[in-house]
Amino acid sequence: MTSSAQSKAETGARSTAPERLFDSAGISIERLPFLRVIFDRLATHCAENARQLSTAPAYFTVSSVKTERIGAVLEAAEGKAIVSMLHAQAWDARIMIGLDNKLVFGLVEALFGGDGSEPPYTENRSLTNIEMRVAQKTLDIIARSLQTALSVIQEMHFKFERLETRMDFAVIAPRNSFAVLAKLNLRILGRSGEIFVVLPQAAINPIRQSLSVDHGNDVAAADPRWTKQIESEVSKADVVVQAILEEDGFTLGDIADLKVGNILHLKSTPKSRVKLECNAEPLFWCHLGQAEGKYTLRVDDIYDNEPDFLGGLVGQ
Repeated sequence: MTSSAQSKAETGARSTAPERLFDSAGISIERLPFLRVIFDRLATHCAENARQLSTAPAYFTVSSVKTERIGAVLEAAEGKAIVSMLHAQAWDARIMIGLDNKLVFGLVEALFGGDGSEPPYTENRSLTNIEMRVAQKTLDIIARSLQTALSVIQEMHFKFERLETRMDFAVIAPRNSFAVLAKLNLRILGRSGEIFVVLPQAAINPIRQSLSVDHGNDVAAADPRWTKQIESEVSKADVVVQAILEEDGFTLGDIADLKVGNILHLKSTPKSRVKLECNAEPLFWCHLGQAEGKYTLRVDDIYDNEPDFLGGLVGQ
């Protein structure tokens, strides 16, 4: 070997040595403080986006963030979970998001009108087609939430590849390699279940430096007195709301033909729900009532302008 070639080989060995050391051992989570912040943001975004699944409140909390060999993660999930395989284009790597079956059963119960009064379903069996669809919808929501949580560091887009219930086929990296394993707990209708996110070390290697910075220290602490004052003043702002009993379409000709004394027939009844709006934005569904000689509205439900997911399931 010539001296020039030997020098190049030594330079290459030195440049890859840190990467080899990084890949041969688990990440020190303590040295990546912003990683925990990312998963806290994930839990927050999941809670916000979960409203499109069910009106029952859902509570997301981060249980743990640690390093684990991928093989151990898959063995623990075998026969107990469903996972979504995603390709992270910015990293050119695959990641995995999973739900345990117990959580899927609870979500289906909430979606189809359960109130938590029945004992939780604990049978160990394969998921039905409906349960698979609910799981996929939930995993899509979590994937979008993770994209948003990571956006503070890097613009991210996940491409869905497939669902897996057999962990032998859930290949995102060699089974003996390390990954960051984040576990989140979801509680709904008194039931709880686990969500897990698996990020191979090789995937997050490019953003290690960003994750090692505690961005929280760069933000000045909010003045609690100022915050309280702002909240107090904002809550005093006057807003105008209007209740809409029914809406119907008219042509311009119909409007032009209206005369004093004409009667417009409404299809609504006293039991019909009333839509409460503010600044042309629907807020709540209400029921009409009467008290002390005045009409009253009782707030019944939050107005949800998302597509009717349950209707989509039944329709298909």
